[in-house]
Amino acid sequence: MDKNGEEYLKNEYNNLRLVKSEILFTPLLVFLPLVVAVFLIYNWFFSGFSKGISDFDGELMLGLIILVSNVIFDIPFIRFLIKFKRK
Repeated sequence: MDKNGEEYLKNEYNNLRLVKSEILFTPLLVFLPLVVAVFLIYNWFFSGFSKGISDFDGELMLGLIILVSNVIFDIPFIRFLIKFKRK
């Protein structure tokens, strides 16, 4: 990061603006990966598992990876935003 970027982040007003933009993007950051993961698992179940086709197992793995990583990273992020709103 260059010197101007560091000075921008050090300013309290700009820091508050960055957090407010994160708050606005929270529904997109949290729910979009969940929707994609559920769609992939749903597609695997009805197209692969119920018909006995193992070609859809990659969709299951991809859906589980997205789901688990989203839960792992979003829970601390949401906790931080809740604590920040209380201040």
